[in-house]
Amino acid sequence: MNNYPTITGLGFAVPEDVWDNHRLEKLVDTTDDWIRSRTGIVTRHIASKKDSTASLGAEAARNALHNAGLDPLEIDVIIVATMTPEMLFPSTACFIQKSIEAKNAAAFDISAACTGFIYALSIGSSMITSGAAENILIIGAETLSRIVDWEDRNTCVLFGDGAGAAVLSKNGKGGRIVDTIIRSDGSKAKLLYMPGGGSLHPASEDTVRDRMHYLKMSGKGLYKEATTSMADGAVRILEKNGLDIGDMDLLVPHQANIRIILSTAKKLDISAEKVYVNIEKYGNTSAATIPIALSEACDEGKIVNGSNVVLVGFGSGMTWGASLLRY
Repeated sequence: MNNYPTITGLGFAVPEDVWDNHRLEKLVDTTDDWIRSRTGIVTRHIASKKDSTASLGAEAARNALHNAGLDPLEIDVIIVATMTPEMLFPSTACFIQKSIEAKNAAAFDISAACTGFIYALSIGSSMITSGAAENILIIGAETLSRIVDWEDRNTCVLFGDGAGAAVLSKNGKGGRIVDTIIRSDGSKAKLLYMPGGGSLHPASEDTVRDRMHYLKMSGKGLYKEATTSMADGAVRILEKNGLDIGDMDLLVPHQANIRIILSTAKKLDISAEKVYVNIEKYGNTSAATIPIALSEACDEGKIVNGSNVVLVGFGSGMTWGASLLRY
């Protein structure tokens, strides 16, 4: 019998503290109108001292497990996609494993930035298809507020904190993962990166003074790559599986910027009703945006039996990817 990877449960978690655009007006030279018109963001959730990437990821995981009807002891593997890990080592997945008491699970992190959840879907799906695992917990979790430069008005307005999780099970009931495409182009790595803190520029007085431990972004270059890669990803995953744009019932894109999302929809020539958007509430939560959006889309009844759903994302690396789900 074939092993079909299926999303059997979804869940998400965001910090309690909500920052609207007016709060940012007090930190940097910006306005609510400017942020709304250029990004589509109205509010974002910001981690408090009691929050961390692992704590948010664990809460999202518990919600996904509850919705899947699974005990943590039934999980074989935990994969966490993040660019803001709990610490360099051990993995954030190991901290989450301990927190939710998934004592039988292997646990590891992957680093593919905002495309991380799709990369994790690809890995998890392959493990289930090969028979290496039966139940896998995939989590996209971020505390981007910890690496955002709150003096840089071009970047600090964009990001928020949160986590989204999915349970993948063999031949389960839910959204079958039909196919996934993942790609990268390392020549564009410096469109979005954090120079300090790694082996190239380990933490020192100099790196702190030069503000190297904050996220750096080239907005114009990123915008061009994002709109091209997301539209291309949607077309490729559909064509690879004998479908066209008209067969897609819902597009769930990475929630980076409303202009990027609308430009992607225009390139694909699809109506706004076919694109799920929640960026106004959460901002860009990197690897967490797609699972949070997918979870909310299901809760709101936008995904029903028979729906063809396409997930598309792009991120630092540059990485990009797309997944086709069939409910």
